[in-house]
Amino acid sequence: MAADSDPESEVFEITDFTTASEWERFVSRVEEVLNDWKLIGSSVGKPPEKGDYTNGTWEEKNQEINFADFKFCVTHHYLKQELSDNEGKEEQEEDAFPAAMQDLLCMNNDFPPRAHCLVRWYGMREFVVISPGANCEAVISESKCNLLLSSVSIGLANTGCQVPVFVQIQQKWRRMYAGECQGSGVRTDFEMVHLRKVPSQYNHLAGLLDIFKSKIGCPLTPLPPINIAIRFTYVLQDWQQHFWPQQPPDFDALLAGEVGGVEFGKLPFGACEDPISELHLATTWPHLTEGIVVDNDVYSDLDPLQAPHWSVRVRKADNPQCLLGEFLLEFFKLCLMKESTEELLGKNAVEEEGKENADISHALSKLTEPTAVPISKLSVSNMVHSARKRIRRHRRHDESPLNNDVLNSILLYLFPDAATDKPTDATTAKAKQGNPDGKSEPDPDDYNLFNQFKSAPSDSLTYRLALCICMVNFYHGGVRAVAHLWQEFVLEMRYRWENNYLVCGLASGTPDLRCCLLHQKLQMLNCCIERKRARDDSRQRSGSSPEGLRERKVSGQENGRLASDGSTLSPGAATEASPGKSWESWSDSEDEFFECLSDTDELKEAAAAEGVKEASKAKPEGRLQPHGKLTLLHSDEPLYIPVTQEPAPMTEDTLEEQSEVLAKLGTSAEGAHLRARMQSACLLSDMESFKAANPGCCLEDFVRWYSPRDYVEEEVTDEAGQAVVKGDLSARMKIPGNMWVEAWETAKTTPARRQRRLFDDTKEAEKVLHYLALQKPADLTRHLLPCLLHGAVLKVKEEEAREDILSVRKALQQVISHSSKLLRHPTPDYKKVEDLINQVMVLEAVVACARSLKAKFGIGSSERGKEEEEELERFVSSLLEEPEVAVLGAGRGPAGSIIHKMFVSAQRVADYSDEAALLAPLEEDTARPSGAEDKKPSSAGGVPDFPPPAGREVILRTCVPRPAPYSKALPQRMFCVLMREDFRLAGAFSSDTSFF
Repeated sequence: MAADSDPESEVFEITDFTTASEWERFVSRVEEVLNDWKLIGSSVGKPPEKGDYTNGTWEEKNQEINFADFKFCVTHHYLKQELSDNEGKEEQEEDAFPAAMQDLLCMNNDFPPRAHCLVRWYGMREFVVISPGANCEAVISESKCNLLLSSVSIGLANTGCQVPVFVQIQQKWRRMYAGECQGSGVRTDFEMVHLRKVPSQYNHLAGLLDIFKSKIGCPLTPLPPINIAIRFTYVLQDWQQHFWPQQPPDFDALLAGEVGGVEFGKLPFGACEDPISELHLATTWPHLTEGIVVDNDVYSDLDPLQAPHWSVRVRKADNPQCLLGEFLLEFFKLCLMKESTEELLGKNAVEEEGKENADISHALSKLTEPTAVPISKLSVSNMVHSARKRIRRHRRHDESPLNNDVLNSILLYLFPDAATDKPTDATTAKAKQGNPDGKSEPDPDDYNLFNQFKSAPSDSLTYRLALCICMVNFYHGGVRAVAHLWQEFVLEMRYRWENNYLVCGLASGTPDLRCCLLHQKLQMLNCCIERKRARDDSRQRSGSSPEGLRERKVSGQENGRLASDGSTLSPGAATEASPGKSWESWSDSEDEFFECLSDTDELKEAAAAEGVKEASKAKPEGRLQPHGKLTLLHSDEPLYIPVTQEPAPMTEDTLEEQSEVLAKLGTSAEGAHLRARMQSACLLSDMESFKAANPGCCLEDFVRWYSPRDYVEEEVTDEAGQAVVKGDLSARMKIPGNMWVEAWETAKTTPARRQRRLFDDTKEAEKVLHYLALQKPADLTRHLLPCLLHGAVLKVKEEEAREDILSVRKALQQVISHSSKLLRHPTPDYKKVEDLINQVMVLEAVVACARSLKAKFGIGSSERGKEEEEELERFVSSLLEEPEVAVLGAGRGPAGSIIHKMFVSAQRVADYSDEAALLAPLEEDTARPSGAEDKKPSSAGGVPDFPPPAGREVILRTCVPRPAPYSKALPQRMFCVLMREDFRLAGAFSSDTSFF
């Protein structure tokens, strides 16, 4: 039984060798990626031109693959090249070398200044890199490295791909790669050595040649010539001989309060330190052979002054401190604060402000008392300014965030018309509003900028306020000083409103919706002051009549004050306040009179209106001018254009509120009717004015003037058979319940001067002043941020125009484009605003670099000729635009001679320890003309002209048969890097796989 069960109890393990292993899956995945990217087959093209690796476009593709649970990233790097039609049709030879092998011997792009490290080491235009994933460990063990290389080799053989594939091994910071390239009967192995220190036997060209020869193991004698390219790089860090030309601001004068309008009107610009930290000089010997040059441990022929090619690159300082950028960042930080003005100015300011409010309310209560007190002495304006004086008197000098001298200078800069004691009349104010600084015409670029940024014109009060707030925040006490200045500004606005002084630096007319909201509010306040001045002027001119005296008295009782005696306007001021209107027939005092009537007075006025209506034909009122040759339809009287009220000006926030209210009415018939009535206030006023100016008119007459397209005329034949023109209202005017018909029926015959005001300037001015008083410093800076960025862009444009830097001009257009999209949003993303400020700082640093280089190369001095000066200017300009610039004439050219002097001076600074012994020879050296003679005194003193090279690069190339004498002659290449703490050999060694 047991014996029978033994065979059944045996377990047979069946191994299925057809199942793919993880390694096979990895190889298959590599092949799939190469196929997807169409890297199969031969890829032979024309050799790259000189400079293609630097100026061309490099592109890359990425894809992730797995080896079991280990992630790898496959990246395809390639130089984008346009193939001509002829190149695409040419048939490639079967035994042609892959493009990568041809690139090994190409000398057109040795030592590219900006490229992938594998491009610099091997000179290839296309390759694939397999590297560990982002969170994966580095491939360090030798067995894993060999496994990856085997996978690559199998994948290349199976697919026929001729693009070299590299595997990144060791730690990433070491930049170690191993790879392979396969062609038709040929293969190239890419190997690398990386050490911390340079072995002494390989610290020169002779030792490197020994390594290269032993590695290729060529059996031929004599050995084919080896082509050599050498580059030595020298670093200049000491700029003591060349001072930094930026003049720092006079902080002592600014802090002491010695500030005038000129300083407050200009933003600072420039770097506080030298933005150029290092100059790298690369001396290159591009074509050498082994027998031409000697470089061993005893002697070297490689003198940098004798190098045929010099090239220079500059290294800029990391985040240099720039004045304009610092100003913008400090101003931007205010936007993120939450403190109010009361919290910032402290308890004393709050108490005094409470006293001020008590004084104002006390004044208002006094105005209503039946006592014989002169009204002018109890005006709100007088109470406000008495409270302001008490604030300044009780606030001790050391408690005031802003120095009084600085504050007065700022206010004088903001309000230049305050320098004169005489009140500004309307004519002078109009002249100063758009041109406070005496500029003849506005700059069209500035016009476009404030329109794009939604800021304010550069000659406006809002723009100057932004500059002053920025200066005060940076120099004179930070956010507390900003709160103090804003408090004084609001009090000044109140003073100007109460005393009928127009705010200078603002364009006349309605608020400009293209500008920021704060600018619109100030324009609205100016509109209110204009209307108020016109009303007071009309009141004074009509004061001789008893009716006018009565109106003035009632108007004063309503407003609680009378205009001060000092605000007398010139006779032409009212006309300018509203161009195109006849202000002689205007009287807002009567508007106020009719708004404040009692019920009994309203009944009397209604009866009087009926009487006026009966006699309307004989007494037309409020006529402006005849409307062409048109006559009334029902009489032969000319049709007159009436004097109408101007529509009420609005700021954008008021328009938004009105739109929300209208939208909330819904889409019902009742809501639509109510919405139409709310929007027809101006229409009703114009109808009443039209009726008063044209007695006996009808709705058709009004439509002919107000909306000619709604009056349709056509030729018809009358009973006598003659063609006559007959007109009628349009179809939309005949719709039942039309709002125009309803408004016409309800409109009274009332001239504009006797109508209820469409625009209550007193109410709107108080709303503006209340809005300004509620603004926190953070709110204020958010309003002014577009203005400051506008000013910063103008400053960069101004400074760039002096230096003429193409890259800055292009980048500035991008900054303007981004700003116009960002700043027009009601609540911009402050992270993006900060990025925008950083972009401006970068441009400022570039301009500072240009000035630093011009100072170092002595551009602008009268010692040189015109051609030499132009060559130096082109050289400096190229240093800013390009990563590396060739020096014309190498060490013997104008730029080369100056660079040589810089190194000689730096060497002397390093050699001499005594400062007194240093200055005399340096002064003598600057007086000598440039040329090859400059190196003689330094050599005589035993100090070399150049320091030891910071880096040495050597490229060794040859074409030899390998591994057997009868094999194909294949390209061999080794790139060597020798630095103080870095030694690297990157070799590409080809071998024949058919004849070996």
